[in-house]
Order: sequence, then structure tokens, then C-alpha cells
Amino acid sequence: MKVTQFTWSESQGWSPELPKSDRNANLVLIFGGRSALSRGGLIDEIVGAFPEAPSVGCSTAGEIINQEVLDDSIVISAISFENARVKVNVAELEGGDGSYSAGGRLGEQFEEGDLRHVLVFSPGLDINGTELIQGLSENLPEGVTVSGGLSGDGASFEKTLVIDRNRIGGNLIVGVGLFGDSLDIRSASYGGWIPFGPQRKVTKSEGNVLYELDSRSALSVYKSYLGKKHAAELPSSGLLFPLAVEKPDCEESIVRTILAVDQEQETITFAGDIPQDSVVRLMRANNDDLIEGAENAAQAVASEMASQNSFALLVSCVGRKIVLKQRVEEEIEAVREVLGDGVSISGFYSYGELSPISQEGNCQLHNQTMTVTVIGEKD
Repeated sequence: MKVTQFTWSESQGWSPELPKSDRNANLVLIFGGRSALSRGGLIDEIVGAFPEAPSVGCSTAGEIINQEVLDDSIVISAISFENARVKVNVAELEGGDGSYSAGGRLGEQFEEGDLRHVLVFSPGLDINGTELIQGLSENLPEGVTVSGGLSGDGASFEKTLVIDRNRIGGNLIVGVGLFGDSLDIRSASYGGWIPFGPQRKVTKSEGNVLYELDSRSALSVYKSYLGKKHAAELPSSGLLFPLAVEKPDCEESIVRTILAVDQEQETITFAGDIPQDSVVRLMRANNDDLIEGAENAAQAVASEMASQNSFALLVSCVGRKIVLKQRVEEEIEAVREVLGDGVSISGFYSYGELSPISQEGNCQLHNQTMTVTVIGEKD
């Protein structure tokens, strides 16, 4: 397989220049800032440069290309497979209550056969990522793996976009089916956040809306830990203090990030489900632990890679970017060091990551993790 990459910025335009008509690419992945993607003509230029390839992607909270993290740019990876095939299907989200059914409709469009993996790019707001993945997974052929991410909008949380060729919108869910026995695809997700404070029981919740912890309003409990400054900056400050959720039927905890708060009802809406009767703890992080988490995700997929000539999709959480600040590129460098220079890297900072925790697990929604999906073809 071959990967060619391009970047666009307002100051420099395309670097390098887009081809006039590349008919060899099988898949074009596009990640960009919302304002850049909304700029007239740019998406048309990309589709025109790769007329035979599905062009898909989403808006971001930061764009990743090789060892760089960019903002308000567009990054493109044009992938040409030797033998693998690509098919893109799309479903439309009908509000937060439609996440499960939208995932189901997307999964039903993929036929059985040699489907190996589905990359998913989803809206980042007004969605329940847990239900989306559940609906998708229940309707895919057995043994098909899934990874991807929820789109972002910087730290604004106002509007996110998903791309399907010339169509770009806030309610599209794109699934990229990768077919063929030649494919070698591996995904893993790790965090690096540290729990603090007492464990608390979820005494009232509904889907991804948290009402009560230990019979107290969820928002009042959160505010008591965050202090006046961070409490006044919710929901964005909640990215610094996610929840570790221990489900009764799951050995490993999952992490959930705030999407919205309702000051009047004193509730908190998260990116994925917060099951009633589960046990939760607030989390915080230091930079070294987050960078080590990114390295662990890369190590989990690198040990059995079939080929160095591969592509790595990195989806990291916007909360990690906010915490790491000037050190944000160090987590990308940690992944690069593990995977090696022969692997092309691209991706984005997200409002939620989709991946198994390890190779043996099922896909889940994660928050505050670095997720690495390596796609290669066997020699």
C-alpha cells in the first residue's frame, strides 16, 4: 500500500500541491478545523484531485499529521491499497435518541464476505456514542472490528461536521468498510489519567445523562471538586476532570467526558452512557502519564504488525490536548517512536474515541484516551 499526504493552511495553501487527477487512491481521509472545512471550494478541490476514491473525514479539535499537531488546517491522507477494497456507507443521526438506530442502519448496509474492519466518523455533539457503537456492532457480520472517533470543534462545543465526498453536515455518520484477506488491522486505546477522591455511586441516570451521585445532584458534586474557577467554566473545564466508570459487568473501568451541563436541572450529559448503580471516581492527569498512555497504545498494536509500510490513524481526546498544551506533540512523537518511520500517521483530536481497549475486546466509546489503529497489507 502507498500513502500520500497533504496539508492546507490559510497562509500557505496546499503543501504539496494537490494532484490534478489521481485515480490510484482507494481512500482519502480528511481531517480539518471546522472553519477550514467550511471554506468554499476546498472540499471540491479534494474530491476533484481524487475522483475515483471515497473522500471522508470530519472536523476536529486539532489535526495530526506524522509528528505535528495543527489547528484550523486540513490534513489529507490518500491511501492506495494493493489488493484491499473500500466501501463507504452513511447513516443520518436523528437526534441523541436516534444514536442506537442510526448505528444499526449503518451496520445493516455492510454485506458479509471479506469485510475486516469499519472506520467510523461520527458527529461529536448530540450523540450517545455508547448506543451508536452498540447499534453498529449488533448489525455487522461477526468478527468485524471497529474503530474511529467522534468529530470535534476545538474547545467550542458548538458544531461538528462529518464529510462524505461533497456532502458535509452535522448529522452524518460515515462508515468506511475495509475488505480483503490481505489486510492487517490492529487497534488499541489507552489513557493515563489518575483517579482521585472517594468512589461515588450513580443513584440516578438515564443513558448518558447523569442526575445524581450518592443521592446528590450530579452537578453540585462536580462543582464541589472543581472549585469556583473551573465550575464557572463548565462544560469545557470538565475536560480536565473526566469520570472513571466501573460497570458491574466489566472488569476494566471506562472514562467518560462531559459534553454539556444543565444548570437548572443540575444534570451533566456525557459522551457515552453512565449506567445507574455503577461506581465512579473523578480523574486528573499529569503530562508524563498521558504521554506514557499514548506510548502504551502504540506498543499494543506494534508488536504484531505485519508490515512497516502501513498507515496509523490516531484519535486522541481534546481533553488530553488541553492538559498537555505545549507538550501535545510529545504524545504523537511517542507513538511515532514505537511504530517507526515507515508508518504514515494522521488523525485528529476528538470528542470521543472508538476502539477496543485491546486486540481481544469489542469496540467501545472512550474518552480521554489515545487510540491507535494501524492499517497495513500483508506481503
